Amino acid sequence: MSRTVLRGRVLSFVSEPQGIDDTASYRYFADGMVVIADGKVQSVGDFDASVVGEAEVIDHRPHLILPGFIDLHLHYVQSQMIASYAGSLLEWLNTFTFVEEQKFSQQGHAGAVASAFYDELIRNGTTSAVAYCSSHPRSVDAFFAEAEKRNMLMVGGKVMMDRNAPEALRDSAQSGYDDTKALIERWHGRGRGLYAISPRFAITSTPAQLEASRALVAEHPECYVQTHLSENAAEISFSMELYPDSPDYAGIYEDYGLLGPKTLLGHSIHLNHRETQVLAETQSVAVFCPTSNLFLGSGLFDRERLAKAGVRIGIATDIGGGTNYGMLATLDEGYKVLQLRGQRLTPLNSFYMATLGNARALSLQGTIGSIEPGCAADLVVLDASATPAMRLRMETVTSLVEELFLLQTLGDDRSIAEVYVAGARAKSTLGGL
Repeated sequence: MSRTVLRGRVLSFVSEPQGIDDTASYRYFADGMVVIADGKVQSVGDFDASVVGEAEVIDHRPHLILPGFIDLHLHYVQSQMIASYAGSLLEWLNTFTFVEEQKFSQQGHAGAVASAFYDELIRNGTTSAVAYCSSHPRSVDAFFAEAEKRNMLMVGGKVMMDRNAPEALRDSAQSGYDDTKALIERWHGRGRGLYAISPRFAITSTPAQLEASRALVAEHPECYVQTHLSENAAEISFSMELYPDSPDYAGIYEDYGLLGPKTLLGHSIHLNHRETQVLAETQSVAVFCPTSNLFLGSGLFDRERLAKAGVRIGIATDIGGGTNYGMLATLDEGYKVLQLRGQRLTPLNSFYMATLGNARALSLQGTIGSIEPGCAADLVVLDASATPAMRLRMETVTSLVEELFLLQTLGDDRSIAEVYVAGARAKSTLGGL
């Protein structure tokens, strides 16, 4: 069995930090080593030349080695419409999003976009993500085929939408069910691929389609569910007009059996007390999308309130409403959103969310999100001196926490020194780098 040893400063979380001084929440090796075999972490600890043997040693000192970043919510089919000017969510959807997604009916388009999309994830240190495809099955095929080619653990699904969208994007309750069923059979569990049943949101699904989604969830409990919740005031009002018998927006999904520990609810900004309780009781995941929420003026996520209520929380870029592929920029904007809420997000909590926290949100702890024996060797190597401004600031940094905060505040894709997917170099092997 061939082995590879990565040498550097190794950081991995073991629990959610309870404060900026919670050193028990992570393991840190100032001169550490990660031993990789067959795509997985074999061991981790202080560097010991006596155990290296004939293994290849790749020296990343003085950089930090962390688990690869995990992105819980994005739309790969919106990669060519990032930074589209619009005033609000529904205007943005109708003016740009639905127009862009119609292109995925064209032969070859999905494959080209998927390849470029995965390149951007790798450049920014993201090794796993949860994505919405378009309503076209071929967009799902391209998404998972590219993931399989790169040996990446990815979650995704075809959006189901049978109303309030252009005819070229609409399916029906029956065709959405049939397409999803076939795609689950084709891709879920193939390689590292995992499927997410994806009714886009209440506005674009009839009651019949949500019933079909309920049937899919019952038939495939091994799959995830992803949809949008309470992103924008106008969206909430329209949803309640369409589902007047439901108690509130979250109640729509509750009524159709779509909430649960494998359900990812993008945004979850404007939740009332009952909705918050329901998310906590069902163990559904509220996904914080800070760059998107600021860009579209949707509102400020209330992390502290949801956490106190026992709601599981993740964080995501939400490309293309989100404005950056990088989790570093996402953490930076998340910090600012919570500052406006009067809430503190420590650097430890930021990097916990982007790694082990998001892995736990997917119930994939022990598989990804940690540098522990048996976990996939999906890793990111971070350089906190990647730019002149960062190097200047690093001259005064005296602690790991300060360095993490510098990385999330000033870092970008230049701070991603290398990425490993199942133990194989990924960033340095991209074309043009």
